[in-house]
Formats: sequence, C-alpha cells, structure tokens
Amino acid sequence: MALCLANSLVVCRDFIPYDQLVRYKWWYKNGYMSSTGECFDIGAATKRSLDEFERRQSRFAQKHRISPREIDFLSDPQLLSQFNVDCSVKRKAGNGALMRLAPVPLFFYRHPEYAVEFSGVSGRITHGDQSAYDACRYYGALIVAALCGEEKEKLLASDFYAKHEEWFNNKPLHSDIMTIAKGSYKRPGGYSAGIRGKGYIVNALEAALWAFCYDNNSFEKGVLAAVNLGDDTDTTAAIYGQLAGAYYGYKKLPPQWLEFVYAQSFMQCLSQWIVYEGEIWQPNKSHTSIMKNSTAQQQYDANIASSITQNSNSGTQTSTNKLNSQNSLKTSSRKRQELGSKTQPFPQKSTGAEYNNNLQSNSTSTQFNGTTTNLSTGQNLQNKQHSIWNSDQIGTVASNYPNSAPYQDFKASSSRKNYFFNRVVLKKV
Repeated sequence: MALCLANSLVVCRDFIPYDQLVRYKWWYKNGYMSSTGECFDIGAATKRSLDEFERRQSRFAQKHRISPREIDFLSDPQLLSQFNVDCSVKRKAGNGALMRLAPVPLFFYRHPEYAVEFSGVSGRITHGDQSAYDACRYYGALIVAALCGEEKEKLLASDFYAKHEEWFNNKPLHSDIMTIAKGSYKRPGGYSAGIRGKGYIVNALEAALWAFCYDNNSFEKGVLAAVNLGDDTDTTAAIYGQLAGAYYGYKKLPPQWLEFVYAQSFMQCLSQWIVYEGEIWQPNKSHTSIMKNSTAQQQYDANIASSITQNSNSGTQTSTNKLNSQNSLKTSSRKRQELGSKTQPFPQKSTGAEYNNNLQSNSTSTQFNGTTTNLSTGQNLQNKQHSIWNSDQIGTVASNYPNSAPYQDFKASSSRKNYFFNRVVLKKV
C-alpha cells in the first residue's frame, strides 16, 4: 500500500485521495504492487473501506454516465470534488492507516503544514476514527521533522506538538494521541511495562515510538525490538521503520537486510521520483485557502480534490512558506547526502532529451520477476509477461514525459496488449 501511495503521488504529481484509493483497490483485487502478485493479509477495516469505495464508484459512474472501464481514471476536478473519498465507517482505528504513511511526508516535507494535513487525510480515507487521523498527522510531523534534520531528543520531546503547533494548523490532537506525544511510550521495560504492538492504531503508534526511543541509535536493534513485542509484528516494525529510516538514512540500514529486499532497484527509482516531484510541488492559492479553513472539515472534504489538481505553479507562496521552502531545500540537499543517494535528482525543467540523458547516466538495468528492464529505454530484455513491476516502473517514470524513451518504447511493446497496465501508463498522457 505504501508503494501504491508513492506511485499515486508521483504519477499525479499531487495528493489525490481518489487515485490513492484506486491503486489500493488494484492491490486488493489484482495484486498491484504486491511482492507476490496478489493481495495478502489485508486488514478488515481496509477491506471494508475498499469495498465501499468500489460501490461508490459504481453508483457514481451510473449517475454521471461514466464507463466502468474509465471510472478508475477519473481526473476531472469538478467530478473529483463530488466524490466522497472518506470510505470508512466511524470508529475504525486500525494500524493500517499508519503503516503506509511515509510517502506523504517524504513528498511534502518542504511544506510541513501540508505534509501533516495530507498525512491525516491519507489515513482517514480508509480509517475513519479521529484517533487514526491524528495518529497519522502526528507521525507525519515526526517524519517531516526528521527529514528537516531535527535531533532525536527533539523528536521525542514531550513538547514536540507545542513547538510545531503551526504544522498542525493549530488543531489539537485526539487525547489518546496527545498522551503518546507527551511521552507515554517512554517505558524502558517495554513489553513488561505494558507496551503492545496491537492492531489498534494507538497501541501501534506507542509501540513504534518505544522502539525508536530505545533502539540505541541502531535501525537493526529497533526493528528487532518492535518485532519481538509480538502481536502484529510486521506492522509495528513497518511503522517504526518509517520514522527510523527517515532519521537514520539509507546508509544506516543493515547491508545484510538490503541484500534480500525485493524490487530494491524499483523502490530506489521511485524514491528518486518522489524527491524530484516533491521539490517541484508548490501550494497554490486554493491549497492555502483550504489549509486556512481546514478546521471546517466538511469544507475541506468537499474541495480538496478540486483544489489540489489545479496547476500547482499558478499560486503564490506566503512569506512563511517561502522561508520554510528555502530552509527545507537546503536541508534536503544535506539529507540526500546522508541517505547515500547514488544519483542527483533530475533538473526541475527537463526536455525529453535531457530526461533521457539523465536516465541513461543515472540508471541501470533492473530485474523483477525474471524480466530485465533498462530504465533508459524501457526495453524488455527478456520477453516475459509477468511484468507488474516493469510496467508500473515505466509508467511512474514516463507518464508525465510522453516524448521520453521509456514511454515511447513501452507504448510500442507487446505489453500494450495488457489493458490494465496500459491504462496505468497512459492515464496521465
């Protein structure tokens, strides 16, 4: 689901909850972005929300006379503004909202207020409880602060919320989340002191922060501590890893673990595109207006889809946003060096030729599921069809560059016969 969310941000070049739900549905129904090619271990709340999303899509398509084959590729701002993306029933607060969060603060951290609000919304579309929304806002803020270079002591300080209240648009946190923010996880005894990695988002957040607090500045020790709490082990570790990864950086990940990461080159490529598109993204007047009025949640829900799909270059920043952006860009350069990035992000404005040159100089052949793909051309070096990674990798890289070699090569390839992947690539062109 994190890869679905990351792909959505890169392809849409913005925060579009509808598109995120579409990709979650593809994972649920078709195994999109799954390491096994099929959905497994989906949570009850997420499944219920995605079923509800599909029902709403069906009704919406009938009402607006949209073909069922086209409803997943809805992009008209006026239509998107009429679609209610909050598909969860109330009082659903599973940890699934939190475990997929990282792409949002990674993309928007240069604009903390937007990163925090979008983090909350990213969780709310499948988990409707206020505690889920605020857990995602709080954890998103921690990741933003880590990316901006704040020290661990400040991240874990009991006054973190108070010192960053403007990031939260001055909206208070749910009482359970505020209790955690003030340090309820600071219990050295861990499990014996009552820390539990349960499916409830409040427990999961507390457990992940406990692991981060007592990991002795070791990503490996933190992951193992999170797992050894028992219960929902993989999710607790995934939540820990989002903040710890942002804080410690790529070079601090255990090499013996990286060796066995599935589709590692794909994720590195996708990460570079998050950096690239995130540096370009700027809030426009509609974004700013929504953030100022976000305490009126109903207004936010009604307008977010429309506002965030407008040309992001048309708006103007406030002096505060300009200052934050300048400071964050300086920090991002430093953080990229710490993260051990092998390549520099692509220039902000690239012609097709420049884009291809960048790919040719910065990328190498990658192999997923037995199919080798060269990122500079998109060429399948072995003619095998199980290419879920190849197709969407080319799609995320090339969808906004219709004259680039990856798109042109893929458009002419035999994979074009596959309607599902074809639509993934072509939806933005």
